[in-house]
This record gives sequence, structure tokens and C-alpha cells, in this order.
Amino acid sequence: MKPISSWGRLSHEDHQVIPLNDRHQAFNQIRANETQGGIAHGMGRSYGDVGLNPKGALWLTTGLHHLIHFDEHTGRLICESGVLLRDIQRLLIPRGWILPVTPGSQMVTVGGAIANDVHGKNHHLLGSFGDHVQNIKLIRTDGTIIECGPLHNTEWFSATLGGLGLTGVILEAEIQMRPTAGPWLDTESIPYSNLSEFFELADSSEKDWEHTVSWIDCISGKGQGIFMRANPNKELKHAPKMKAEKKMPFVPPISLVNSLTLRPFNFLYRNHQKYKAGTSTVHYEPFFYPLDKLLEWNRMYGPKGFFQYQSVVPRNVGQDATQAMLKEIEKSGEGSFLAVLKTFGNRESLGMLSFPEPGVTLALDFPNHASRTHKLMNRLDAIVKEAKGRIYPAKDARMPRELFEAGYPKLNEFLKYRDAGISSSLSRRLLGS
Repeated sequence: MKPISSWGRLSHEDHQVIPLNDRHQAFNQIRANETQGGIAHGMGRSYGDVGLNPKGALWLTTGLHHLIHFDEHTGRLICESGVLLRDIQRLLIPRGWILPVTPGSQMVTVGGAIANDVHGKNHHLLGSFGDHVQNIKLIRTDGTIIECGPLHNTEWFSATLGGLGLTGVILEAEIQMRPTAGPWLDTESIPYSNLSEFFELADSSEKDWEHTVSWIDCISGKGQGIFMRANPNKELKHAPKMKAEKKMPFVPPISLVNSLTLRPFNFLYRNHQKYKAGTSTVHYEPFFYPLDKLLEWNRMYGPKGFFQYQSVVPRNVGQDATQAMLKEIEKSGEGSFLAVLKTFGNRESLGMLSFPEPGVTLALDFPNHASRTHKLMNRLDAIVKEAKGRIYPAKDARMPRELFEAGYPKLNEFLKYRDAGISSSLSRRLLGS
């Protein structure tokens, strides 16, 4: 047994960790635990309990890190599920191909990206990760091997995409890469003063800008922030020598994000970004994955860890719902330094339980202050529910079942494809098993 925690560091319970290092032997390792139940676990970057299974088995997939085949002419990549998005990017961008969609960290496995159907800053143009997956090879704990994709076994594909790892263990995937000229982006950074300005910027940028995202100061109550947008640069092709990542060296005894630091943090960040506002050409890594430069940054929240709360609400109520959430946060005295506001494109996800849907998504980190933080998130839940929105399960650690069922209308259809030998803390909390 080994103590394992998620990225939010909210618990450190023992797990039976079973490394999967050979895809040809993984079948026997997974089937041997059929009666006990287990869940696949990659880099542990999910914030809540979707990848945890205390006292039970965790099938560790990071040993399945081989590229199986790449076609330089078509951009089709076949790889094992434990390959990191970072390694794909660094290997294939110099060869003219880039992953079409990546989340805010590239320290994520391919299997994790599929199981949570992750999204990026270009959702309005290219959808989520699953829109570019052509085939998935899945091992069920009863010994069945299933291959599925957008054109074959489509029900299994739809259930597995964003299926929280509950339909089987993803062993391999085929991904359609996208042509790219190089690693550089033309970017523009624009301060905004309120939510109306944010939505004007978001709406006017979707047509001409491939990537859009904004940081919002969630404690000022004004809805002010920094809007960032980017397009691939087609002229410069040589990548700089990358600097080594730094690492948060220890877990401080208390969260470094607290009432004394948060307001100065936000003030300094907002004004620093205002000073830097304008256009520039930057490498893709600091733009797409700014937090990856500080490894184990999650330690800064101290021994009690933190919650991430990410919601999406329909666009027609997006401004009112976002304003209501900001007011609740301001009233609570709780606060978030990492507060990201973005619009999703007008496209439905392929996965039955995929999180992205047309609307506005707000992501917030809150230090774990026990009941005080739960009360705030309960109030945010009420706003999301009234707006007919949903919470992102990959980030969640405490969503009530009622809100989960209301937010994911295809849940009953998904349940037909669950693997009875797979269970996680999240599935027991939200599905009862």
C-alpha cells in the first residue's frame, strides 16, 4: 500500500499501486483485480477524487509511455495511454505537427486527456481533445478488449470519451495531429474593467483568434481582468533552448494563498499584466502552460490542500451567473488567485459525460478551509444549478449527486457501458458504486 493524493492534496490515503509497464501484459494485471475493483491513474493531475481509490487498486499507466506509430504525411499518431502530452509536443512540433487541443498543463497522459475529455484555449475553434481521437483501445476487467472511435463502435467511444475512466482501462489511442509552422504564437494581452467588456472581447475574438482566455480578479467585485488571445506565428521556426523547470521545494505549514496574501497577489498580478499589455511573439509553452514551470506548485496551498471549482453555464445567462458567483466569493471572504474565465464554442461534445458545452466557464482555486469553503461552494452550486449549468468532474471533490445528475442528462445512457470491475472515490460518491 502507498499513500496517494490527487493534485488538490485533499487526502493522502493508501492505495494498492499496480504499475502497468507492458501493454501486452496489462490484460492479466487488470483482470487479476476484477473482484477488488480499481481505477486507472496517470500523472495524478486531476484535482479531486476521479483518479483515487483508497484501499483498492490503482493501475498506474505512466509506464505505458511508448509511441507505436506516427505517419509524417497524415499526422496520425498511435501511442500508449501513458504518453505525456508534453513529450508528444516536444517531439512532433519540430516535425511540423502539434496536438490540436491541450489543457492548461501538458503534464497529462493521453489516457487522462481522453478519460476527462480535456479542453483548451481554442475550444471555440477545435472543440475538446476527443474531437481529434480516431481510435481507442480499451481493456475491460472481464477480459474484453474493445476498439472504438467516431466511426466504429460509436456508443462505446461516446461513453469512454470523458467517461472518467469507468468504462475500462484505456490502453492505446490514435490521434489526428494538426500541421504547425513552429512553436511560436502571436499574442495580444488586453486589460478589461468589467464583465461586459470581457464578453465583448470574447465574442469579437472568436472569429479571428485561435486561442482565447482571461484571468479575472475574483476578489475585487468589479469583474476586471486581463484578456489574452493568440494565433500561431507562421514565420519563426526555431525553438529557443528551454529553461529547466523549478520546483516548489516544500509544503509550507499553512497555505501561502490566504487573506493576507491574496489581495496583494491579485493587485500586483493585475498591474504587472497591465504593464505588459499589448502584442508580442511568445513560445507556446509559457502561453499554454504557465504553471508547468513550477513543478508541484500545488504544495503552496499547505497541508490541507485546495479545491478547484470549475463550472460552465449557458451563454444567455453567462454574464449574470458569473457576476452572481463573483459577488458570493467577495461576500465570503474566501478568494482565488487562479481564476480563469473563458467562453466555450457553440458545439456539443462527443462524450456522454464530457464537460464542455456552449457557454461560459469559470475556474477557481480555493484553499481548503473546511466548512467555510464548502459553504461558499454550496452557494456557487446553487447559482450553477439555477443557470442549468454543470461542474467539471475532473476538478471536483465534493459535488452533490443531485447537481451531477442535473448537469449530465446522458448519465443513464452512460451507465450501460460502465465496467463493473472499475470503481473510484468519485464513482462511489456520485454513482453509489
